[in-house]
Amino acid sequence: MIPKLLMAALLFSESEGPQSSLLDINPGLIIWTVIIFVLLLIVLKKTAWKPILTALDERERTIKESLEKAEEARKEAERILEENKERLAKAEEEVQRIVEQGREYAEKLKEQILAESEEQARKKIEEAEQAIERKQQEAFAQLRTEIADIAVSAAEKIIKETLDKEKQKKLVEAYLDELKKN
Repeated sequence: MIPKLLMAALLFSESEGPQSSLLDINPGLIIWTVIIFVLLLIVLKKTAWKPILTALDERERTIKESLEKAEEARKEAERILEENKERLAKAEEEVQRIVEQGREYAEKLKEQILAESEEQARKKIEEAEQAIERKQQEAFAQLRTEIADIAVSAAEKIIKETLDKEKQKKLVEAYLDELKKN
């Protein structure tokens, strides 16, 4: 049917003669152009319009789903980023707490070592003082004995006959005791 209409339109347009131009208004050509256009729209509506609209609707739906998924993925990424930031902040706080505990422990250990060192030094000084005191007393006792022996020997030589050795020793020891008290 369409080819017959086209032929008729062509014949009609050629019958006007050589004096027509492209800018001339031809009512027959306008009518046939409108009729062919309407017929073409009807044919397109029946055959191609539904698949095109269906494809466009499907494409629109796919794009909407993709956008929704992308938005969900973005929100999930933001949530994970926030969680990671919180975890990082907690980890930094934990590190600071551990470092502070380490400092406190080191300070306590230092104080403990210093206290132990001071205590050991004090004990060694006391032991040395006690050893010195013992040595002094031993030396004094030995010196006292030697002095007593020397004094007795000297006195014996001087007064050989008036006093015996035992009396002289008692006399010297009494004298030394008196010196010790003073």
